[in-house]
Amino acid sequence: MAIDFDMQDGVATITLNRPEKLNAMDPEHYRALSEAWMRVRDDNDIIVAIVTGAGPKSFTTGADIKGVFDGQWDLSTAWQTQEDQLLNRGLEIWKPVISAINGYCVGGGMTLMMATDIRIAASNATFALAEVKRGVIAANGGTQRILSQLPYAIAMEMLLTGDTIDAATAERWGLINRVVEPNQLMETAFDYARRIAGNAPLALQASKELALRGREIPLSMGLRAEQYVARILQASDDMKEGMAAFADKRPPRFSGK
Repeated sequence: MAIDFDMQDGVATITLNRPEKLNAMDPEHYRALSEAWMRVRDDNDIIVAIVTGAGPKSFTTGADIKGVFDGQWDLSTAWQTQEDQLLNRGLEIWKPVISAINGYCVGGGMTLMMATDIRIAASNATFALAEVKRGVIAANGGTQRILSQLPYAIAMEMLLTGDTIDAATAERWGLINRVVEPNQLMETAFDYARRIAGNAPLALQASKELALRGREIPLSMGLRAEQYVARILQASDDMKEGMAAFADKRPPRFSGK
């Protein structure tokens, strides 16, 4: 299968495994990726996820042009908005997601990365929203997320020129968290994942949802939602365990309940 899925110690790893095509995806691969994301969403044993690409050359170049843009498209599917949902297309996954970016992160690869929460890039990674060079737009969130993640002028430059930036530039603009050598990429991603997975699962999901929802609502509503969620979590087993572990000076053993 070209979308590999592995889970260990609460960390799910999704690998886009089509290196001979620079991990580009056709409709079949998109469907498999959608299933992987839904598994991350629904499996309570999964606390955090990592998404990466197989091989040293590419995270993903997004859609396989020959497999997706072949001119054969049923217009009625435009309203099947929940079919084969993806993280970057709007599937709600409140568990933290880390992207480990190796090589090309262009087109749909960049829109996928922008839907993740923490981004680690190999020093050879490159980034571009090159869709305008192909006569299409940066869909699946490209036009919708870029302005909230980069300064306006930089975002519009990337969106309208389709030009490429390197990993150091992406880090300087805050698009990614860290740049590491290629042989340290997965080790660094797993280090982040393990540190996150050691925290309370309910609090992690609540924190992510509140932060993202808060960007779309007035501050007063966000503060009220935060207050309600805080009260709810005070009744959780995880909160009791966190307090007990702190008092006992020991690592907590969270259950996600």
